[in-house]
Amino acid sequence: SAASDVYKRQEVKNALKSRKITLSEVIDMAATDDAIAKMKVRSLLEALPRVGVSTAEALMNEIKIAPSRRVRGLGQVQREELIRRFG
Repeated sequence: SAASDVYKRQEVKNALKSRKITLSEVIDMAATDDAIAKMKVRSLLEALPRVGVSTAEALMNEIKIAPSRRVRGLGQVQREELIRRFG
């Protein structure tokens, strides 16, 4: 359901912020989990430790990720670049 998707996304963001999971693990989860796949890349980046709104925006510009892009829509090069930076 939509409510459980929102809850799951929030859990993932909390886990990222507290370093319980890595960005590459979240990207792997997106392959099989619709709730994660539909997350906006921006909100995922903003959930990373020490990444705020402006850093997320700068990263997305630099890696050429559209503001509306969702995790499932990331290209191979974009995924690799994010994983290279954040693990």
